[in-house]
Amino acid sequence: MRRKMILCLAFGGSVVSTLTSMAGERPCYESAEAGQHLNQDVCIRAHVYDVVELADGTRFLDVCSPETTDAACHFTIVSLRQDRKGVGALDPLHGQEIEIRGTVHSFADRSGIVLSDVRQLHGGAEKFRPNPALLKGFSAEDGKTAFEDPAFRSGGHHHKTNAGVP
Repeated sequence: MRRKMILCLAFGGSVVSTLTSMAGERPCYESAEAGQHLNQDVCIRAHVYDVVELADGTRFLDVCSPETTDAACHFTIVSLRQDRKGVGALDPLHGQEIEIRGTVHSFADRSGIVLSDVRQLHGGAEKFRPNPALLKGFSAEDGKTAFEDPAFRSGGHHHKTNAGVP
């Protein structure tokens, strides 16, 4: 009897553990479905048919079969030259099934993900890039904040008080 109870608890625990881990995982969509997830951070599954490098160092993972025309290919993975150190070699991905996590962007007539860090191939996040417009005029040396909030300006708007009103 005790042995049956231990087996039931062990089996039940493994089922709960499996369900919990499955609930925490995000689904991984096929590359053909990527366009339905624009501006979303998702996992995309694709087969890498080729790795193409342009003269400027930009690299593309070609995820459309050789039979698919360029016009009919609606998804791409691009890695910029400045991200080469964080991404590493892409040639070993040739002929492999991959899962990549990132924000799906719209590039003219197709959707795509920017591969900026190798961790994206293992479920990790993209490389953080600060918005340069928000950092305009920011310098750590001058002690000013990185943004302008009118509430923190001296002078300007004065608040009325109701002092002396009956």
